[in-house]
Amino acid sequence: MTRRERRERGAADATDPVGDATLALLVEVAGTPKPGNVDRHRDLDDLRFESFLGGAVGARAGLELAAETANGGSADEAPAVGEAFERAVEGMAARAGTNTQFGCLLLLTPLVRAAADPDWDLSPAGVDAVCRGTTVDDAVAFYRAFEAVDVAVDDPPSGAADLDVRRGSDAEPALREREATLRDVLALSAEAADSTDSDRVSDRNAAEWVEGFPRTFRAAEWILTDEGPLADRAARAFLGLLAAEPDTLVASARGAETAREASTRARATLEPDEGEPNEGDATGPVGSVDAVDAETVHRADRAAAESLAEAFVAEGINPGTTADLTCAALFVALRRGAEVTP
Repeated sequence: MTRRERRERGAADATDPVGDATLALLVEVAGTPKPGNVDRHRDLDDLRFESFLGGAVGARAGLELAAETANGGSADEAPAVGEAFERAVEGMAARAGTNTQFGCLLLLTPLVRAAADPDWDLSPAGVDAVCRGTTVDDAVAFYRAFEAVDVAVDDPPSGAADLDVRRGSDAEPALREREATLRDVLALSAEAADSTDSDRVSDRNAAEWVEGFPRTFRAAEWILTDEGPLADRAARAFLGLLAAEPDTLVASARGAETAREASTRARATLEPDEGEPNEGDATGPVGSVDAVDAETVHRADRAAAESLAEAFVAEGINPGTTADLTCAALFVALRRGAEVTP
């Protein structure tokens, strides 16, 4: 019996969003090649494959909080989203010894809540309702989570220095004075400009929270309609996401121009017959995940992706935000019947 059949029959093992979230964390890091990222064939100088396995295990207690409802009751009775995220990050850091999946957990927490709660469902509208329902207390817990790990972030937008996430719990008075919810805080990051003459690239994870997770659900479709091992499908979805839009972590670490060039190079793995990529030509970033065709993602050139992976590791280009989105897409795909077995 397949997972889809078990899910349709209501079997207990097919209704566990925490298990699917944990599996998504594990399959994401196992996928290869994911240019510039840790995978089952590549470590980075400061990050190892097994660290991500530990992070996935350590995060489980927080994910369980995200899925919890009081006696099968409503969302109002469930533990707060921010509390669940903070617990997941603390567990990840304790088990991995470093920051492995902070961004993944930021996306998974509301997805797990939407999947588990009887008041919502795992859809763009359902997840948007979860995000819009966050509170100032959720924002405070989100800020505290930054005290558990080092997270690469840009400077805050103009006029929001008191909301710099690097302040951790010291930002609580400002959050309460502004009555800023967790979604409000992430909306500030999502508003950053992303034009070709800008020095900033919009925070894709924050944009998911504000826009109803369009990248997550689009990439989940690519995974579901693809064939072959799930980890390989995830790796191809990673390429599609990177080709569509510049990676936030690359922009933070190496600058917006390098991030856009990395997306142009990823686009060439999807359209290998187009020749060498040049900035702004047809092989460059397409500007929107909706513009990426599923069949193009499925035909990604593995040899070209392997070559790009080696180049990105050598150059220190690490598209970590794209990995976060891939993990979130895997969770949605698993909830919709994707299999890890033939």
